[in-house]
Amino acid sequence: MEEKLVEFANLLRENGVRVSLAETLDAFSASEVTGLSERDVFRAALRSTMVKRASELPVFEELFDVYFSGLGEIIKQASKAVQDALSMSDQEFQKFLEDVEKMLQREGKKLSELAKQLLQNNSGALEKRLREAARAAKLKGIERTIEENYFARALARELGLDKIEAEIKELREQLEKMDLGQAMKARMEEYLERRLKALEDIIRRYVRMEREKRDIRQREDQRMNQIAEKSFYYLSEEELKKMQEAVQKLAQRLKNVIAIRRKRTKKGRFDIKRTLRNNLDCGGVPFKLRFERRKKEKPQVVILCDVSDSVRNASRFMLQFVYSLQDLYSRVRSFIFVSDIGEVTEHFRTNDIKDALDVALKGDIINVYAHSNFGFAFRSFVADHIGAINKRTTVIVLGDARNNYNLPHDWCLREIRQRAKRIIWLNPESRNTWGFGDSEMERYAVHCDMVEECRNLNQLYRVVDHLVVR
Repeated sequence: MEEKLVEFANLLRENGVRVSLAETLDAFSASEVTGLSERDVFRAALRSTMVKRASELPVFEELFDVYFSGLGEIIKQASKAVQDALSMSDQEFQKFLEDVEKMLQREGKKLSELAKQLLQNNSGALEKRLREAARAAKLKGIERTIEENYFARALARELGLDKIEAEIKELREQLEKMDLGQAMKARMEEYLERRLKALEDIIRRYVRMEREKRDIRQREDQRMNQIAEKSFYYLSEEELKKMQEAVQKLAQRLKNVIAIRRKRTKKGRFDIKRTLRNNLDCGGVPFKLRFERRKKEKPQVVILCDVSDSVRNASRFMLQFVYSLQDLYSRVRSFIFVSDIGEVTEHFRTNDIKDALDVALKGDIINVYAHSNFGFAFRSFVADHIGAINKRTTVIVLGDARNNYNLPHDWCLREIRQRAKRIIWLNPESRNTWGFGDSEMERYAVHCDMVEECRNLNQLYRVVDHLVVR
């Protein structure tokens, strides 16, 4: 059973569910307590030990049904189909299998072990042999429906299906010489024929099941790719909820990049001159390496997020991203604005993501239903919060720059830029619309180090490396 749980854990990982070694060991312990007799209890034990996020539950449930109702269930159903075709009750079929076993003991000495397991309805041994053949045939490599026939033939070869067919054909010929009675001979011959067809059906269904396992991941990837290309403006409520998972993955990616870069630069750059000087007594051979003394820098982020009604969906997604950034930098200060500007840093720090978004968007901090006025918001920020900016600060502005023909006060961005390390502006509108109508993007862009169209998740992925201190 432990081997099957390890394989199931690997299958979950292949489909995007993160399962650690410790969690797999917990699943071992839980399955020993619950046993396998109660399917729902066993499912609950694995779910509680292997799944950490609500977003991963649908994948777990589907894979559990595919895997644990998988090959064993296919073999069981094939056996039941043979029994039904012979019109036997459970008791009659069991008695018939006993007769088959006696016949094989007398006449089946030349049969292979696999042929005996098939005819004796030894489901456990047959499943084990099929799994071994599947590994040899590299069945896990199947990805598309069109490949099913190829892998079915490969699996049949590994099983030695041709040999089994020949063995059963020879056994059917021997039936004529046996003293079994015409009725029993006819039933035995039909059983042999149906068992062989059942094995062929098991092979086809097993291959299809393995392909469907890959389909789960492909469907999920395709769904997320479609959402990732869709403009924030047109995301439904359900899609916005699914975006939370994507935001978490994006934040984790950022965290990994930051950790790697900090580790690589911990010692500073390699100092050639100091290394040579310190190795003169070694004939210049650099046994003792020397690195520049690197000053520790604690990067900070200040985020100004437009939450006006015209960009509400984009704001909601961006604020999810802002929430995820908190663990990545020494300090993150978050501000929302429409016309007035307000700080939501503490709300994001102390609340879960749902409550934090509700506080930011429902109108308790600022009037979110006012007309957009970027100029007034920037001027208020400079007057009240300019002290938050220093040479370690990256300022990120999330907004469409539509100012309703008010004064742009772009000098505020110039002043912020003089104090900050850099300014990054992410605009949820198409670049083709910038500078038209009431858009002040062209005025603001000259004071930014980076200005990017950011209308969907994929575009955000392309600019996310710029948020990492290099």
